[in-house]
Amino acid sequence: MKEAVSALIRKDLRLELRSFESVPAMLMFSLSAFVLFRFGLDRSSLAGDLAAGVLWVTLLLAAVLGMNRLFVAEREQGGFDGFLMAPVDRTALFVSKAVVLFCFLLAVELVAVPAFVVLLLGPGAGQLLPELLAVLLLADVGIAVVGTLVAALGVQTRARDLIIPLMALPLLVPVVIASAQATAPLLAARGAEAFPERWLAVLALYDAVFGLLAYAVFDFLLED
Repeated sequence: MKEAVSALIRKDLRLELRSFESVPAMLMFSLSAFVLFRFGLDRSSLAGDLAAGVLWVTLLLAAVLGMNRLFVAEREQGGFDGFLMAPVDRTALFVSKAVVLFCFLLAVELVAVPAFVVLLLGPGAGQLLPELLAVLLLADVGIAVVGTLVAALGVQTRARDLIIPLMALPLLVPVVIASAQATAPLLAARGAEAFPERWLAVLALYDAVFGLLAYAVFDFLLED
């Protein structure tokens, strides 16, 4: 299974490097949203709950763009049929796609989060990034797991661009709530409030539960 996962990850990353279909679109959406919030709210800087909400809603909606394209190549080029005939564990496809989506999210956040700091937090906020990194990683795992499962289901429909967001957004509400609650104290008065580690535990529990659930049902989903 390890070899199959590695091969699928390399294939998807090479395809993205050649086509630049997902990551640039996700990044441009994030940057455009931050600019719109910057001028739409007519504030020089944000803090606390408002700043955390802007950050996580933007990152979640950008992630949906990546979900919509995650299985398109397999759908349009017969990759599902070829994979089903291959003598490998079916869940290897789920693991590889989740890792790829996780990598896409990290690539976007490497640029989007510093842009968020510059556009909406103002100078001196860069010191908050180390604590924010833990929240980002746990949230990205949850988004990647749920996004991969939903994308595999939605890509089978004709209206995948509509079905995938409608299924993914409700399932990812707990991720946004926990991530925003964990991030808000970091963005309030330069991180004056204590860091709420309990919300990291909530994110970790969410990742574990949905990761096991998605791993268990993906094989049956692929058969259908």
